[in-house]
Amino acid sequence: MTTQTDSRFDQDPTGWDPATYVVPAAEGKMRFADLNLPRAVLHAIADQGFQYCTPIQQRVLKFTMAGHDAIGRAQTGTGKTAAFLLTILTDLLKNPPDEERYTGEPRALILAPTRELAMQIAKDAAALSKYTGLKVVTVLGGMDYDKQRKQLTEDFVDILVATPGRLLDFAGKQDVYLDRVETLVIDEADRMLDMGFIPDVKRIVRMTPPKVSRQTLLFSATFTRDVLNLSEQWTCSAVKVEIEPEKGTTDLVEQLVYITTAEDKYKLLYNLITRQNMERVMVFANRRDQTRKLTDMLRDHRISCAMLSGEVPQDKRVKTLENFREGKIKVLVATDVAGRGIHVDNVSHVVNFTLPEQTDDYVHRIGRTGRAGASGTSISFACEDDAFLIPKLEEAIGRKLPSKYPEEELLADIPSMRGERA
Repeated sequence: MTTQTDSRFDQDPTGWDPATYVVPAAEGKMRFADLNLPRAVLHAIADQGFQYCTPIQQRVLKFTMAGHDAIGRAQTGTGKTAAFLLTILTDLLKNPPDEERYTGEPRALILAPTRELAMQIAKDAAALSKYTGLKVVTVLGGMDYDKQRKQLTEDFVDILVATPGRLLDFAGKQDVYLDRVETLVIDEADRMLDMGFIPDVKRIVRMTPPKVSRQTLLFSATFTRDVLNLSEQWTCSAVKVEIEPEKGTTDLVEQLVYITTAEDKYKLLYNLITRQNMERVMVFANRRDQTRKLTDMLRDHRISCAMLSGEVPQDKRVKTLENFREGKIKVLVATDVAGRGIHVDNVSHVVNFTLPEQTDDYVHRIGRTGRAGASGTSISFACEDDAFLIPKLEEAIGRKLPSKYPEEELLADIPSMRGERA
């Protein structure tokens, strides 16, 4: 039986009654109500309409809530964020902080490779902790430094969500001290490796208590040798959980490959968007210059669109995402790194203007549509430059990708762009 040492564990300032949260038992499924969650956290879960744990939550929570380290292989959208947030919130409420406490000393630290993912984690943390009184602070590059510093220094910090570079900036200026971190989460470790952040992450981990004195949770979409080596360095007797991408998720996404030429790709994209009246589309390209050129061309053809890449200032990226969510922007053109952590419901189509070289990027891309039980469509363009990648993608998703040549109307000439003579 868990010893509850903090009265906050069973407190909810609203006076909410757990008896009002009724979820029928279902064979093979674990209800959130079956977990020993704090009342305030269970209230927040009920507010969001969640009833049953996802597979990774069901498999990992019984260990992490008991204090074990864990490494998990799971794609975005499997519920891993809630898994580590519920672990953190339960632990913080169960165990009161030391009486002698200082600002800038977070009790839990969550590291994410991209700003968008960090912001999404912080948003989820705020939603799950809204009745707890715990304070969530986000520090990431590209946003108001002084505002973030004020949040760190004016009050106690319970959960800190950060990208590595900005966190090191604050630590170097002694605005953040990590020696009291009780739980460390490293999310998307494989992406950290791809983006060259591991030296920074190693510096950050060294600032936290020894691994025997903290709980460490590491998540990755893939278990490469490098990721496993890092997990050995940073965790103690960790429970290993692997969740395959749910077939049900990709089953909801109709996938199609158009065999075309590099020269016809833009013509094909324009005709697809306009002739099929696509309303909420994400277009992925591999490089920033490709996203910039595509965005300019679509705008010139009077298609409502915006770009999301690392070169776009963070405040503009936030505004762009909100406009896309609200339907003010029809087409969002993104790179894989910028697209990580984007959770927008009702994306009808994903278009792979260029095929990704990494299979997990393909799985991530198509996962932007077909979310929350809705159907979606993924369309990939394959030309002489990248068609060789298709067999590797098919192996990753465990199915054959239907491919065909575009219909004649989809290769029809398009109107002259603004500024050009007809």
